[in-house]
Amino acid sequence: MATPNSSADPASMAAARSSSKTAPPTPLRDGFHLVPSHPINYDLNLTNTFQDITYHISTSDHCARIAFNRPHVLHAFRPTTINEIRHALDQAQDDTRVSVILLTSNIVPERTPAFCAGGDQTVRSSDGGYDDGSEAVPRLRVLDLQIQMRRCPKPIVAVVRGYAIGGGHILHMCADLTLAGEDAVFGQVGPRMGSVDAGYGSVHLARMVGQKKAREIWFLCRYYSAQEALQMGLINAVFKNDELEGEVGRWVRRMCMLSPTALAVAKAAINADQDGSAGISLMGGHITRLFYMSDEAKEGREAYLEGRAPEFRKIPQSKL
Repeated sequence: MATPNSSADPASMAAARSSSKTAPPTPLRDGFHLVPSHPINYDLNLTNTFQDITYHISTSDHCARIAFNRPHVLHAFRPTTINEIRHALDQAQDDTRVSVILLTSNIVPERTPAFCAGGDQTVRSSDGGYDDGSEAVPRLRVLDLQIQMRRCPKPIVAVVRGYAIGGGHILHMCADLTLAGEDAVFGQVGPRMGSVDAGYGSVHLARMVGQKKAREIWFLCRYYSAQEALQMGLINAVFKNDELEGEVGRWVRRMCMLSPTALAVAKAAINADQDGSAGISLMGGHITRLFYMSDEAKEGREAYLEGRAPEFRKIPQSKL
């Protein structure tokens, strides 16, 4: 588990501890507006093993940036793309320098902005998946990525410019937060292409925007502006394009100031009702890890190693 970012401006957290007894109530007491809002500086480039994505780390802001890098096809993904994201996400999850993970895309001036336009139809197979020659048979690897994103204990933030369509739209929904530029466009396209996502793409969407709106999105395949997506609860915030990276930095820095274990447990708890027994098991795992740190658990371990009966009742009750 990564440690909180000690380099962030402590004033934003101290604001909530003001000693004033007479100041009127204000949302500004949370200090969020005091968090620095300059773009994140990525000092480590770990892209050399990847073809379809780029991977960077900021050691100062404890953030990993995984970015689609296929602008010639609006960052549509193929199996190679998805497997590279999964590999990078594994690295970021285990890297103690990383507290927050960004999933985004590389915007280039000569191409239409896009987050991800979904599956690359040029490698879609009639045998039930996508096939770019990188695997033995066609597969739907994006389903594995969706589950991996849900189970990752670190917050994942989708940063969206341009089109987030089809499978790309579902990936931003599987992220914990979505921050969008003013040119972002969201929507489903599956039924127009003879495709559908009956998993998170449908169930999670209905939880986010409501049953009627989810059916509209799938049944009509309309596209929605960033402001429309914000109003329906599909994303968290919209910023001007030239302010987006700075605001992303602010959100990342705030999360890095918070307890990483608390964030991991909160994420697992929020996901648990949709993810069934697997979700409850994941949440229970975080709780078990905390229990292992308790005096009671330590007594059980030490008694076993010493070949004696545990004496749990000798532990002060305030510690149980």
